[in-house]
Amino acid sequence: MLEEKFINELGQGTRQAYSQLIDDYEQKVFATCISFVPNKEDAEDIAQEVFVEVFKSIKKFKGNSKLSTWIYRITTNKCLEYIRKKNAKKRFAYMQSIFGNEIPFDKTNYFTEFNHPGILLENKEKSATIFKAIHQLPEAQKTVFTLHKVDGKSYKEISEIMEKSLSSVESLMFRAKKKLQEQLEYFYKNEN
Repeated sequence: MLEEKFINELGQGTRQAYSQLIDDYEQKVFATCISFVPNKEDAEDIAQEVFVEVFKSIKKFKGNSKLSTWIYRITTNKCLEYIRKKNAKKRFAYMQSIFGNEIPFDKTNYFTEFNHPGILLENKEKSATIFKAIHQLPEAQKTVFTLHKVDGKSYKEISEIMEKSLSSVESLMFRAKKKLQEQLEYFYKNEN
């Protein structure tokens, strides 16, 4: 009942409800964003977009899931949308370089920061290698792997966030682990 009242207050646009939403979810949303996009500024921008979307869409929230699940779904979708746009920019820049048309584009390396507390690897090189491998996974596998291994979500929570069956989430995780193992084994074999 308490959540229902809170959702109604958000729908009415009360300042107190918005403030409470930010207090309750700001760090959680940012942690999820930085898990997908390991660059502090980009993650902050995406987190802001998430809250704008939540504020705009709260009246459409049907209550089929918990509010937190709905917010994580929006967060995940915004992160994946950002990654798709980033990849499209890279492809466009590559095509421009082939045809000789120099159009300015963002040349910053996608993997520039690794300050996420959930990533306890010994150095940036290993982190970059692992993040690149995760980034190459198919979207559904990448989402499941990131939410489970980096954000610490249970399979049940991921199932609700992604609106997939529990067995589907488990299968995606199995395939993601297998593919990562193959990619990293290939990488380290070629390093030596």
